[in-house]
Amino acid sequence: MFAPLSNDSFLRACLRQPTDHTPVWLMRQAGRYLPEYRATRARAGSFMGLATDPEFATEVTLQPLARYALDAAILFSDILTVPDAMGLGLSFADGEGPRLAHPLRDEAAVAKLAVPDMDKLHYVFDAVTSIRKALNGRVPLIGFSGSPWTLACYMVEGAGSSDYRLVKTMLYSRPDLMHRILEVNAAAVAQYLNSQIEAGAQAVMIFDSWGGVLADGAFQAFSLAYTQRVLAQLRREYGGRRVPHIVFTKGGGLWLDEIAASGPDVVGLDWTMNLGAARARIGDRVALQGNIDPNVLFAEPEQIRAEVTRTLESFGRPGAHIFNLGHGISQHTPPDNVAVLVDAVHEVSRRMRAAE
Repeated sequence: MFAPLSNDSFLRACLRQPTDHTPVWLMRQAGRYLPEYRATRARAGSFMGLATDPEFATEVTLQPLARYALDAAILFSDILTVPDAMGLGLSFADGEGPRLAHPLRDEAAVAKLAVPDMDKLHYVFDAVTSIRKALNGRVPLIGFSGSPWTLACYMVEGAGSSDYRLVKTMLYSRPDLMHRILEVNAAAVAQYLNSQIEAGAQAVMIFDSWGGVLADGAFQAFSLAYTQRVLAQLRREYGGRRVPHIVFTKGGGLWLDEIAASGPDVVGLDWTMNLGAARARIGDRVALQGNIDPNVLFAEPEQIRAEVTRTLESFGRPGAHIFNLGHGISQHTPPDNVAVLVDAVHEVSRRMRAAE
C-alpha cells in the first residue's frame, strides 16, 4: 500500500550498511522555528488540535522536507499521548509546556494505572499511515515514544521539572510504586510503538529524555531496565524489511556501553559526547546518531559548516553514523541556518567518502 523508497540512506546507516553520504535528520525538525508550522498550528487552534488531527499532523511533518534535503521524516506527535490515553489529562497552555491534570501522587492512583486501549491512540496511527502515504517513498518515516522512565517523570511531577523532587522522592521512598508505574509504561510503550510500525513507521525511536537525571545504579534499575524491556518486545521486521530501533538518552554518555548492549540498532548521543571516543568504546555493535550542539545553528554559515565538518571528522572514517543534533532544535533557530547545516552534512560527508 506504500510506494517504494527512493532514499533509504537513513535505514541503511541504522543497520550499519554503506551509504554514499551521511544521512541527516533533526530532532524536532517540524516545529515552532518554521513560520509555516506556526501558521498551521494557528489554523488548528491549539497544539492538541494539531497533534490529534491526522491531516494537520501530516502537513507539519512534511513541512521541513519541503525546505531541506533531509533523509528521514519523524512523526509529528508528543511523548505524552500515552499518559493522556491512560486518563491523566494532557493539556498545553499558551507559553507553557505540557501539563497532566491527574498526576500520580499516591498508592491509589498508581494502583489504578493500566495499559491504555490502543484505540484511544488511533489518531496517532492514522497520522502515521497518512504521512507514510504522503511521503510517497521520498524518505523513511520514524515513529517514536517517550521511554518508560521519561513518561513516569511527567506522570508523577504533572509537568516538566527542574529538580525531579516528586518523582525521585517516590523512587527512593516507594520504589515498589515506581516499578509498578514503569512496568505499565513499558507494556504500553511496546504496544504503542508496535502499532506505529504496523501503521507504517519504518524505524522507531525511544526518547529517554530524562534518563540522565538519575544517579548511577538508579539509571540501570529505573530507566535502562525498562527501555530494554520495551526493546525486547518490539517488532524487528515488518513488511519484509528490518525496522531499526533507536534509543536516545540525554545525559547518558556515562552509560554508553550499557545502552548499546541493551538491544537497540542505534544509540543517539547528546552534544557532550565525543563521537570518535564513543565509536571506539562500542566498536561496530550499534550505529551512532548525533550529536552537534543545537545552538550551533545560531552561528554564521561558515561557523555552522566548520562545526559540521568537525562533527563528521570526530566520528572518523565514514560508517554507521546518522547526523543529528544533540537534542531538539530551538524554536528560535533561523530557518535558513538549518539549510546550511543539512547541505553541509551531505557535501562534507560525500567529500570524505571520495577521499577514502
